[in-house]
Amino acid sequence: MKLVEPIIAFQSELQQIRRDLHAHPELCYEEQRTSDVVAAKLGEWGIPVVRGLGQTGVVGIIKNGSSERAIGLRADMDALPMQELNTFPHASRHPGKMHACGHDGHMAMLLGAAHHLASHRNFDGTVYLVFQPAEEGGAGARRMIEDGLFERFPMEAIYGMHNWPGAAAGTLSVRAGPMMASSNEFHVTVKGKGAHAAQPHKGTDPIMIAVQIAQAWQTIISRSKSPLDTAVLSITQIHAGSATNVIPDEARMVGTVRTFTTPVLDMIEQRMRLLAENIAAGFDAEVDFVFKRNYPPLVNHAKETAFAVEVMQAVVGPDKVDADVEPTMGAEDFAFFLQKKPGCYIFIGNGDGEHRDGGHGLGPCVLHNGSYDFNDSLLPIGASFWVHLAETALPRS
Repeated sequence: MKLVEPIIAFQSELQQIRRDLHAHPELCYEEQRTSDVVAAKLGEWGIPVVRGLGQTGVVGIIKNGSSERAIGLRADMDALPMQELNTFPHASRHPGKMHACGHDGHMAMLLGAAHHLASHRNFDGTVYLVFQPAEEGGAGARRMIEDGLFERFPMEAIYGMHNWPGAAAGTLSVRAGPMMASSNEFHVTVKGKGAHAAQPHKGTDPIMIAVQIAQAWQTIISRSKSPLDTAVLSITQIHAGSATNVIPDEARMVGTVRTFTTPVLDMIEQRMRLLAENIAAGFDAEVDFVFKRNYPPLVNHAKETAFAVEVMQAVVGPDKVDADVEPTMGAEDFAFFLQKKPGCYIFIGNGDGEHRDGGHGLGPCVLHNGSYDFNDSLLPIGASFWVHLAETALPRS
């Protein structure tokens, strides 16, 4: 590996920063202490800071030389509303809140790069450090865009990085094109007519109608779309009834749809609505159909992905880089950035959990699990990648 030596020497401080952030998790749009810590560190290192984009977002600005070229590097800041199972010293001090997705590590890696770039300035242009709030369902990326991120900080490309448990620690992976799916949710209420369960013919049973709709929806995946198009339609909740001898008036279904392309998503939404409304009508019932599009597919740009692969190989070696990683049906609001600007989003392997200190929970070290913890050995690797990317993208003449 070609890691940056001063960053290696700075690793212990980065670990302290990361573990402090882990111990004080904040949910989306509540990242006040988190943004205070980030802004204070950037200011301590002489980096100008702009705050308030996306409510709690922070943008650091490192300029050098005379070039007007600029790139953006992004880290997310928010935690998840879940209970941490770990009991090591840096475990969450806020019940019901946890950095279970590694955003603490993402911030620490970008701060490590910021410290080096500010002190060495071996580039010509501007590096914007984008610390984004509310990735976990709050669409903080879209909020920052709406608040003028790309107008106030004009950049030619933007890059992001996320740790990936299960991949060998320190390996880097990416793919051009769709790499993460769109995230969408539906809330469907079947309105029937309640009756005594012993006299079902006197009512209109919304539960049986909901079952018919649920079965029909699966044919959208198996029969309405091309087998070559990937999509998931999962009903994750069904709510109905309050007693064993009562047919309720309503039944409610909730779930998610994931796709890699918008046309496939359009077709699925249309077919879901059509089937729900017509099946309900066939049983003399009505349907309230709500379909919410949360995050679009994350689609990496070809040129920026090829460039990122070159930098990845230079940092960790070609044998530790997967340039055609399998896409995931998980979603990421970095996708909003990539709709507006060229760029690329990569994964850095977090290992299988052997790095965790004593006192970790019994669960696996996977994302969104109460036993998860970020692998601190990645800090100099991720920070070195950011530095090499910035210095290569904005070379000094």
